[in-house]
Amino acid sequence: MTADFDQAARRVRRDFGDEPFDLAVVLGSGLGNLTQSLTTPLSLAYAEIPGFRPTRVAGHGGRLWSGLLGGWRVLVFEGRFHVYEGYSAAQAACPVPLAAALGCRRLLLTNAAGGVRDDLRPGDFMFISDHLNLLGDNPLRGVTDQPFVDLSHLYRTDLFPALRAQAAALGCELREGVLAALCGPSYETPAEIRMIARLGGDAVSMSTVPEAILARYLGFEVAGLSLIANRAAGLHQGRLTHEEVLAEGRRGAALLGDLAAALIRCWQAAPPLAAS
Repeated sequence: MTADFDQAARRVRRDFGDEPFDLAVVLGSGLGNLTQSLTTPLSLAYAEIPGFRPTRVAGHGGRLWSGLLGGWRVLVFEGRFHVYEGYSAAQAACPVPLAAALGCRRLLLTNAAGGVRDDLRPGDFMFISDHLNLLGDNPLRGVTDQPFVDLSHLYRTDLFPALRAQAAALGCELREGVLAALCGPSYETPAEIRMIARLGGDAVSMSTVPEAILARYLGFEVAGLSLIANRAAGLHQGRLTHEEVLAEGRRGAALLGDLAAALIRCWQAAPPLAAS
């Protein structure tokens, strides 16, 4: 992964145009069908973007999309990179500086996660209120320019009440909770899930946290949605598989498009955040 995101942005503008983007979205496992909710869509393979690599994990299409959603110009990363693939946290978060170079300052992060809290069941969506970084890495490691960023208000939790009301109108009971990120790629043990619950984690994933931290450092407003794809280890009946995660992602992708459009409406109606 190269650090020359200005060069990457120039390549993207050749296909997508020079107009800044209102929102960037990073899609989690199996959630690629959100791109079908875009109007006037355009796409570009990651392999065509300088410094980006093709994705290697099933359920991550490896394409960058632009289009309109909810009246906003949206940049959609169909697929992400993970620490478990051998990338550093900074490399895994590479969509964020590219979005910044394209003029975007709002970010929606999505993922497929395992439910830890009792009321989080497969098919539910959880609005991320906070996170536990248990990856063993941080995207700001090695940064020398003011790396001590305050994460006290990383996620735009003020958007949750309005989004929950709009989700209810869609027939979705949106929940809120803390996402724990572990490195993977093996699924967690039952003992690790008990640890996460005792630490205050409500769902567990292998992604999202690097992008969130780097986005806050770069001045983004950040929101996150987890699709609960299964119950976590020790709470799950049967064997945990990536195929199960992808299948639940495909089922949830249609609703994610409606939730993303609803979130944009909430963002549009909310007062801007004070500069931090």
